[in-house]
Amino acid sequence: MLTREWPPEIYGGAGVHVEQLVSHLRALATVDVHCFGQPRSDALAQGIPEYLVTANPALQTLGVDIGMVASIDPAVELVHSHTWYTNLAGHLTSLLLGVPHVLTAHSLEPLRPWKREQLGGGYDISSWIERSSYLSSDAVIAVSNGMRADILTAYPDIDPTKVHVVHNGIDTDVYRPQLATSGLERFGIKQSHPYALFVGRITRQKGLVHLLRAARHFADDVTLVLCASSPDTPEIAEETAEAIATLRSERRPDSVIWIEEQVDQESLIQLLTHARVFTCPSIYEPLGIVNLEAMACQTAVVASAVGGIPEVVDNGQTGTLVPYNSTDLDRFERTFADAVNNLMADEAKATAFGERGRRRAIEHFSWSAIAEQTLDVYRWALDHRSGVDA
Repeated sequence: MLTREWPPEIYGGAGVHVEQLVSHLRALATVDVHCFGQPRSDALAQGIPEYLVTANPALQTLGVDIGMVASIDPAVELVHSHTWYTNLAGHLTSLLLGVPHVLTAHSLEPLRPWKREQLGGGYDISSWIERSSYLSSDAVIAVSNGMRADILTAYPDIDPTKVHVVHNGIDTDVYRPQLATSGLERFGIKQSHPYALFVGRITRQKGLVHLLRAARHFADDVTLVLCASSPDTPEIAEETAEAIATLRSERRPDSVIWIEEQVDQESLIQLLTHARVFTCPSIYEPLGIVNLEAMACQTAVVASAVGGIPEVVDNGQTGTLVPYNSTDLDRFERTFADAVNNLMADEAKATAFGERGRRRAIEHFSWSAIAEQTLDVYRWALDHRSGVDA
């Protein structure tokens, strides 16, 4: 299993996915994990080569990938990579050792043009890596039907038969309603005011700027709690800080609580549990595992209807989906605000959405079933390669 993120360095949905998938796959197969970063006791980690420490991040990734390939046990039967950060390592391992390469598509570079802000010309390198790996891989796992459609549109030369849909999952024994409030108290969140919650990285993809604009139209008694950290660039960090300052000046000063650190899991579950509404204004989201986390904690969701989100959030049953239109952002932001206000003002409706959301998370997104489906893709890739070789 090749991944950029591995505990304790997990900052996004792909990292959560890999951690949970490996945990459940290990009951079914022998799994070695290779990751980026500092040495771990439960994975083989690769740091950035010294000669690349000042290079473009895309070049640093290439260096780490080469180290990964060199460290893989030659007896491995299959390699599984996650995100463009490790796709090249999977591709090269497949060439070097003659084993199948399966990759999971958590996002697509052609659909994330804003990454050029972060990588510059490195974005062309990441795009080249992704395209080459997808076309040469033995199997591709899409985390939603929407993601599968995006893959086939972005890469029309790919063989559709090798693109399999296996949804992301959620551990509903971990993510469940938590009555404790120490996390809220730690961050100064008053339970006397209902609050809407956002959790995500500060990146164009997550649509935080649209949420901040929408929040201008929130009801007076609504508090917006932002768990927003890890900005892609200094520029977007500054833009976000200015937008929050403006919002505070237009509304009451405590109407926005900004938690700039990565919140520990226990506090996050408490924040999700006690929020009346979880907000996900993403402009691109292959699935949106964070919505599953909110639903598992029995919280109603208001989300943009993009990518795989409609496969998670049942509109009118577990939350409200808001159509996204990049040509009419004012309408999107105002409609998003109306949806939030509607649920914030109707506690009974929000509670019913939350209860149905938890049931949906339990019934449709268990990790044990997802691990079995992933193993089926491995078997397909092994059988397909054997057939081709024969």
